[in-house]
Amino acid sequence: MMPVRLPAPAPYASPRRPFASAMTQIPSALTIAGSDSGGGAGIQADLKTFAAHGVHGLSAITALTAQHTRGVTAVHVPPVGFLLAQVDACFDDFRIEAVKIGMLASAEVIHAVADALLAHRPPRVVLDPVMVATSGARLLEEDALDALRTRLLPMADIITPNIPEAELLLGRRIEGPAEADAALGALRGLGARAVLLKGGHLDEGAEVVDRYADGSRRSAIRGPRLQVDGHGTGCTLAAAIAAGLCRGRELDAACADAVAYIREALRLGTRPGRSDVLVLGHFAARAPE
Repeated sequence: MMPVRLPAPAPYASPRRPFASAMTQIPSALTIAGSDSGGGAGIQADLKTFAAHGVHGLSAITALTAQHTRGVTAVHVPPVGFLLAQVDACFDDFRIEAVKIGMLASAEVIHAVADALLAHRPPRVVLDPVMVATSGARLLEEDALDALRTRLLPMADIITPNIPEAELLLGRRIEGPAEADAALGALRGLGARAVLLKGGHLDEGAEVVDRYADGSRRSAIRGPRLQVDGHGTGCTLAAAIAAGLCRGRELDAACADAVAYIREALRLGTRPGRSDVLVLGHFAARAPE
């Protein structure tokens, strides 16, 4: 069923004060991603992260999932036309400073999102290339992977792959620190302005090393490996970077802030479900000032 487009509402003007009151002008961030009915990942995690950083959160849902802390039981992908209607509605009314992109289910959806970005030209794009499930299963078919490489990566200000996702993007294994260091340049060669290569899947002892690179600098963000099974960490990290960019942080500083926020959110997380999987403490963690 195709979405029904309603007539555009008339502009609203308050009788007491101008619509564009400085008091109301906080930056907005748009997440284009899947919905998690369990509230731990996807757009639910993104919106909580935006709110924790003082940013107004908008959403365009690419997929509806029936899931909880123990897994996914069903997935529904809405028509592309309805996804685009959501994106258009957000850009029509809000000052969007950053777009965060998460789960995209197919090549058709990827091409549609790329076309929407070309039409609206958001100032900053954070791409979390969700391609591998926690179980290790691959989520994208080859045509979708090609579309991600050729359409979306060149539009991204930063991409935030984990090690398995970086391996898929590059078509080669990353088995140690030297390969991870080399992968940074290769990933940037795919077109993104910057890369944050997440190190949680790489064995570097008691540390987790997240590697950052842009056109002029490289850095390693190091921290202790936490012995927890967290849900929604990748979504939250990318959303925190987008929120930092909305607040005027430079890319490298936004990444360092986001990693610090994730660590505290993991430390302060809870287990609201019946499994041992931790849901992040998005509001308990202290977002950077």
